[in-house]
Amino acid sequence: MTQTIPPRLRWACRRGMLELDVLLGNFLEEAYLALDENDKNLFIELLDCSDQDLFEWLTGKKTAQDPKIAIMVEKVRHHAKNRH
Repeated sequence: MTQTIPPRLRWACRRGMLELDVLLGNFLEEAYLALDENDKNLFIELLDCSDQDLFEWLTGKKTAQDPKIAIMVEKVRHHAKNRH
């Protein structure tokens, strides 16, 4: 069975900042389906965070207080740095 990305996740990756749209959208399209179920759920949880928090975490200005979220932030950042 072919996995597909739920449309609601594509919509949730569309944020108020272009930088977030690019980082989250690229991760969703290129890495999300390869995640295990736990990490998929963590990514969904990450998408519930505010744009300001996401921006600060994903740009490395701050670290998420929740260690699980911090790990997912690092996965998104790692993907962004190594996608080419």
